[in-house]
Amino acid sequence: MNLSANVQNAYLVVTVNEDRIDAAGAIQFKERMREVAQTPSDRVLLDLSQVAFLDSSGLGAVVGVMKLLGPDRKLDLFGLTPTVAKVFRLTRMDTVFTIHSTMPGGLRQAS
Repeated sequence: MNLSANVQNAYLVVTVNEDRIDAAGAIQFKERMREVAQTPSDRVLLDLSQVAFLDSSGLGAVVGVMKLLGPDRKLDLFGLTPTVAKVFRLTRMDTVFTIHSTMPGGLRQAS
């Protein structure tokens, strides 16, 4: 699973550089997030703008990452494509996660 990460202010910004998080890649996603999340930060922002498809296994993996971070580190999502946003809405996970349409203000992707 190809992820890129950088720290901006107190945020760890993780970009998923894949077009799918499904049953075939959910375990790899969680393992890579476990590695990346070892970087100290107060909050993790997950950029899903390149993910065009997310199934129930992928959704479970995102929830698993939230649990992995524990109660002291918040996981926010941004850049959801319409298809991925629909999965979060239909499963009501949009009430569990803070979802931003774009990267929260004050932060910019490093070029």
